[in-house]
Amino acid sequence: MIHKEIKSYFTENYNSQPILIKAPGRINLIGEHTDYNEGLVLPASIEKGIYFAVSGNDNNNIQIETFLTQPEKIVFQLSGEHEKFTSFWGNYFKAIIEILIAKKYPLKGMDCVFGGDIPIGSGLSSSAALCCGFIYAITKVSDKEISREDIALIAQEAEHKIGLNCGLMDQYAVLFGKKGNAFFLDCKDLSHSYIPINLDGYSWVLVNSNIKHNLAVDSEYNKRRVSCENIVKEVQKNRPEITSLRDVTLQDLVTVKNDVSSIDAQRAKYVIEENNRVRKMMNVLTEGNAYAVGDVLKEGHWAMSKQYEITTAELDALVKIGENLEGVVGSRMMGGGFGGCTINLMKTENLDFNIKSMLEQYKDQTDIDAEYYHLAIDDGVKVFE
Repeated sequence: MIHKEIKSYFTENYNSQPILIKAPGRINLIGEHTDYNEGLVLPASIEKGIYFAVSGNDNNNIQIETFLTQPEKIVFQLSGEHEKFTSFWGNYFKAIIEILIAKKYPLKGMDCVFGGDIPIGSGLSSSAALCCGFIYAITKVSDKEISREDIALIAQEAEHKIGLNCGLMDQYAVLFGKKGNAFFLDCKDLSHSYIPINLDGYSWVLVNSNIKHNLAVDSEYNKRRVSCENIVKEVQKNRPEITSLRDVTLQDLVTVKNDVSSIDAQRAKYVIEENNRVRKMMNVLTEGNAYAVGDVLKEGHWAMSKQYEITTAELDALVKIGENLEGVVGSRMMGGGFGGCTINLMKTENLDFNIKSMLEQYKDQTDIDAEYYHLAIDDGVKVFE
């Protein structure tokens, strides 16, 4: 168990009993590319996570060490000064410490060892877990609470400092997640609630296509943002109160269709319908209707493929394979697109057979080895006993 390794390493090397904090990764059940349109999302925090063993020190510094993929130890003075470091993860901690210093937060000396079992780059939001968990750890050592809402904002600001222009979905999911529940977030006003996942006899599985088109992601993501903004500008001419696609209706799209490009209209239609899929998913999860949940997943996937055009041939192949397997009730691509994972809802009784069939057929069709991860819905950031 990774958390036991981290704790025992800390005890041996820092001669004290640490507080152990867990920050989970997250999945998104439905609501893709809606966040930057002030829309609706339905993520959930998961069992896999990053663990931080921390305790106060009298050295007036913050020592952070990992035995993740890039083992390194970085020492920050409480003024923010530090020696050069090479690990990319150090940039997140540097950004957080600089933000807290600017906010005049009373930092105290701290030793920290961290590691985890979130597969990096799989779309499970390891960076949000890293930032939110570290800020929460600082509050435990410095004895000055920061509300979870403020932790989310600081973590988001740290990502922006590094150059990742993210919304708040990931941070909120990591901080506010609750075992056995999906987390509904309205990105317009940040109101949120819990939706029970009543699906006994079914399991969530993530399948990593092992495809990543890095070059496509940023430029294509920006193109879609611009499409959404173009539609809003056009609709505002008739309805000046509109500030985002969130409040644009399908009827508004019909009204402006002669004044906008067909591709912009198609993309906006996807976002409006995806918000409706979030509402639908909340209802069918609460009812415990697994097949209806599967239908929403599939509908969401093919909308991303045909309307928003952010999937890949490999991801489409994974979903098609699932559609032909008895016991796979639904699948869709999860995340920003152009690679990554599918999230799959499967009957637990023939889970192993279906996973094996899916991976074998995918390998036959693409010559790529996919990987899979079992998912369990768990609590948000917490002290881990």
